[in-house]
Amino acid sequence: MTHHLFPAAPPGARRRPATVLAMSPGTRAAVLSGRMLPELVRVADVDTDLLLTGFEHDEPELRRRLADAEVLLTGWGCPPLDAQALERMPRLRAVVHAAGSVKHHVTEACWERGLLVSSAAAANAVPVAEYTLAAILFANKRVLESAHAYRAARGPIDLLRRYPAVGNYHRTVGVVGASLIGRRVMELLRPFDLRVLVHDPYADPGELGALGGESCVLDELLRRSDVVTLHAPALPQTLHLLDASRLALMPDGATLVNTARGSLVDTVALTEELVAGRLHAVLDHTEPEVLPAGSPLYNLPNVLLTPHVAGSLGGELDRLAATAVEELERYALGLDFRYAVDRGRLAYSA
Repeated sequence: MTHHLFPAAPPGARRRPATVLAMSPGTRAAVLSGRMLPELVRVADVDTDLLLTGFEHDEPELRRRLADAEVLLTGWGCPPLDAQALERMPRLRAVVHAAGSVKHHVTEACWERGLLVSSAAAANAVPVAEYTLAAILFANKRVLESAHAYRAARGPIDLLRRYPAVGNYHRTVGVVGASLIGRRVMELLRPFDLRVLVHDPYADPGELGALGGESCVLDELLRRSDVVTLHAPALPQTLHLLDASRLALMPDGATLVNTARGSLVDTVALTEELVAGRLHAVLDHTEPEVLPAGSPLYNLPNVLLTPHVAGSLGGELDRLAATAVEELERYALGLDFRYAVDRGRLAYSA
């Protein structure tokens, strides 16, 4: 018996829209696993061996498929869909992105054409929020610092003397950016005895209150928070949002968690605070993306550096593919996308 991830459509209602894959070869191999390919083929008329990676040297069969394509299933490495590219796809009606942000490939020409656009950003938010939750709980418990101390001592440690104020009871967490990830983090924090502050100039304070967060201005959030976690997009107005003066507002011993973008933080100013030992940090994103080999942040006991692992990896990539396939099935059934991209929100979202 065949088991499908999604419910079967009513008899006579199913059609399989002509679909072309547009992403890097590595993305196809990682995201469209052997488990997901049968589901994709079930809902779409797609040649999984054909892959659009650019418009300069596409083969005849790909040109034919593009001319007939109604949907593009995109992923990391998709080339920009500008007006010239769209001329090759006169029947294109929708772009389904099996990843997060669509800003790298969905251009103004797509919106002018009236294309429907969907993104798996909500699916990618799940592992990032889980990583963030772990970072917050470990930071307040001083897990990283105590592990370094234990490794150095190789013997008993007087925990009460070393860490008299550790723990997660009634600590304050500041969430910067009520994005999909920021909101998911707030949901995950609800079972804990934590106060949650939120800064987002575009969010409704009442909506944030319903999620368990207290809306406040950024400087106040920084002053009051034991842990500050960043979930804002990289925009001109958020460049170095946390500069030297704002980092100085954070209490001694506070922790900065960055799973968003490195450009949100002034790296030089943060490095000074961390080398001095005044602050702690969990950094999955930095500026530059890979720090120079000589950066002191690699060796500091109050810093945890990870190489962009918070987002979907390994088996978590199946969640991205499953979301994209479900959106394709909804499109085939004439239903609205569950995760449609709102063009109006792109100016202040990732």
